[in-house]
Parts: sequence; C-alpha cells; structure tokens
Amino acid sequence: ERKRMEEQFLQAQKMEAVGRLAGGVAHDFNNLLTVINGYSELLLGSLPPGAPARADLEEIFNAGKRAASLTRQLLAFSRKQVTQPASIDLNVLVSSLRKMLERLVGEDVKIAFAPGADLDLVMADPGQIEQVIVNLVVNARDAMPRGGKIAIETGNALLDEAYAALHPDMNPGAHVRLTVADAGVGMTDEVKAHLFEPFFTTKEKGKGTGLGLSTVHGIVKHAGGAIEVESEVGRGTRFRIYIPRAGSGGQVVAPVPPVRNSKGTETILVAEDQETVRRLAKVVLEAAGYRVLMAADGTEALRLAESHEGPIHLLLTDMVMRSMSGAELAKLVRREHPETRVLFISGYAERGLEEIGAAAAFLQKPFTLEGLRGKVREVLDAPMGGLS
Repeated sequence: ERKRMEEQFLQAQKMEAVGRLAGGVAHDFNNLLTVINGYSELLLGSLPPGAPARADLEEIFNAGKRAASLTRQLLAFSRKQVTQPASIDLNVLVSSLRKMLERLVGEDVKIAFAPGADLDLVMADPGQIEQVIVNLVVNARDAMPRGGKIAIETGNALLDEAYAALHPDMNPGAHVRLTVADAGVGMTDEVKAHLFEPFFTTKEKGKGTGLGLSTVHGIVKHAGGAIEVESEVGRGTRFRIYIPRAGSGGQVVAPVPPVRNSKGTETILVAEDQETVRRLAKVVLEAAGYRVLMAADGTEALRLAESHEGPIHLLLTDMVMRSMSGAELAKLVRREHPETRVLFISGYAERGLEEIGAAAAFLQKPFTLEGLRGKVREVLDAPMGGLS
C-alpha cells in the first residue's frame, strides 16, 4: 500500500511539473498567436476574393487557428485555462451533443445514451465538459476500427470515506458520474500508466496529437472531479468521470445572445505590456470607431486615467502585467472614473482569477478580431458591475 501511494505521489509530482511547463508555453504562444492570427485576419479582410496572396494568407490563418486549439488543450491540461462555470445538467448536455457525436463516429459506430434519473447538476464550464465528452467518444471510436457501440451513461453517485481513501484524487460526498465505454482493442497496464501525459499517444503518426486525454484530465481536475479507467486488452475500455454535485439552488445559465453591432464611439483605455498585442487592439478598436488610449503597463495606465479629463468608458487590461495586476489597476482606475467598465484579457489563468471574481468580463487570448469587437460591445452595453 505504501509503495502504491509513493508511485501515485511521484506521478502527481510529474504531472504538476509538466503542467507548469505546458501552462508557461501556452501563455507565451497565446501572445504570439494573438498577433499572427489577428494581422492575418486583418489582411484577409482587406484583400478581394481571388487576390494572388489570399490563398497563402488563408493557410497562415488556418495554421494559426490550429495552433490556438493546441494551446487551449495545453491550458486545459495544466488547469490554467480561464473557465466560465455554470450549473449543468449532463443529461441535457449529452443530448444536445448527440447528433454531432453521431456524425463524428460515422455509420459503423452506434452511440447508446442511458441518462440517469433525477440527475443532480454540476458546476463546470459547459464548453470544457463538451470537450471531455467529444475527446472520450473520439478515442472510443478509434479503438473500434471495425465498428461497434459506444455506451454513454450518467448517474448520481455518493462516494464515501473508504472509497475516497482508495482514490486520492477524489473527495467523499455527492457526485455525478459520466461513463463512456467501448468494446474496442483495450489498453495494457503500461499504456494506462502514461494515459494522461501530454503528447503520449498510441495512434499512428499524424492521427493524433496526444493531447486529448491530457486535456480531459486537466478539465476534470479543474472541475474538482476525478477519473477512473478500466481497460483490458481485447475487451474494451470504460472511463468513469466523477464531478462534484453543484450546490443547492443552482440554475442552468442561459447562453448570452451574440452582439449584432460591434461598433462604437466610446473611449477605451488599453493596458497591455505586450507591444504587438497592444498595437493590434488599437488598430482593431479604432477601425470600429472607438477612441483608444494606450498604456504599456498598469502604472502608465493609471497616469493616463488620472490626467484624462473626459470619461473612460472601458478599461481593456491584461490580467498579469509588470507593475501591477489587472485587478489592482481596475480598482484604482474606477476610483478616478467610477463610470469605467472593465474587460480582462489573458493568455492563461495561473494568477489573477481569484482577484477578479467569476462574474468579471474576460476574453481569452488568442482572440479573433470579431471576438474582441463583440466582447467590447457586450461589456459596454451591460449594466454596471464587476470590480469597484
């Protein structure tokens, strides 16, 4: 038992170290990709259809979007991705994904869904839980090259102290269980030992990044849950995911309708210590009609706020900067300009999230140009709130 606990502890240490590396790499790449994708999108918007350079630019832009998808998976693995938790009914979520999943697996694979009765809600980011389900279903499909059945089940589960003691990642109490099972090729014990490590894959070259299950692991851990894996060579694999039940009184959050008009004339103070990202934001926002004030860090932003005579309608700030955090800056700016709304941007979420609170407006790097314009408009049109 002691040997088993030592191995689990060493594995946890290794995963934590790899997670820190992945988060740092993703953070730096997200700043670079914001610029690469942003200027590619700007240039594409300025070229007429059929222009000689358009096809080359589209290749750059598409490669940038694929790279952004990889960094999102790295952040999910390292649990440094900014999330927007909501109360989720997993039965509703799986049902809404059913048609898309059936298209993903093809005609040779059938999906059977057994929803649990009176299912409790869980508190998690809906987009991330969708990512978990899609990754598990795709892996199950790949494990059955000749076709077969994927069984998805949900149910309530009460984990006691004895069970939690045998599974260090789990806490006792009320959970919701999501199970995805296949009758595929199964896994050896050696493969299972490396299952959630990033870039580990048993698929052929070019058939997978090795980030799918590491992403699943990071998302589930971020939601306070844990994963069990049962597998036997030739007899298939079963993943059981346990997510803590949401607190009483939770309501399923309705999606926010998309912003139709993303233009405006308001004054926006941009605080961003990456010069290339700062310039891109200025170009995009000024083209949409806004007046833009630019600051290279929190100290300069505060100086601009103190000297600016008119209203500052929005502070667009990076969460982590050299002189002060975005949260600290927002509080100081709001003392000078109580009318100012705040929109935070960041490439990852290692620091700052606990300061800004779950209700704060946030935009993940790398963002699309329309994503930036739309989020700015959404925050400007929203009722006053957030940091005071």
